[in-house]
Amino acid sequence: MMRRLALTAVVSLAALAAAAPGATAAAGPLPLPLLPLPVLQNDDAGTRLTVIVSGSGNPEADGRYELECDPAGGTHPVAQQACDRLAQLPGEGADPFAPVSRSAMCTQQFGSAATARITGTWQGRSVDSTFERSNGCEISRWNSLRPVLPNVR
Repeated sequence: MMRRLALTAVVSLAALAAAAPGATAAAGPLPLPLLPLPVLQNDDAGTRLTVIVSGSGNPEADGRYELECDPAGGTHPVAQQACDRLAQLPGEGADPFAPVSRSAMCTQQFGSAATARITGTWQGRSVDSTFERSNGCEISRWNSLRPVLPNVR
């Protein structure tokens, strides 16, 4: 009984394999999709940020800057260096725009009264983050984004 079942399965597979090429040849080639296929984009192609800095004590650092990457441009004073830094950030693993965790233990040092807000898109992702220099964690977070954010002491 088992031998007959196995023989039937083998013969059926052989018949299907022989018939399949003829069936597809008679039907013609498979139709192409009507919708265009998505095009892969460069990660930096979706980077367009507005950076607003205030309270730095440096009139050259305070202000509103537009930053576009790929190619670097906008009103940011060091656009190419800022875009280069933004391109490095994914390899560092952490989200540079995420706020400091509430459970983080931060040194109680005051960096300055400088504040910044960054809005727009980074690598196609929406960004709306605020930065300050009120403790060690916030100072470190600010410094990790230099030169997107100015050097403030």
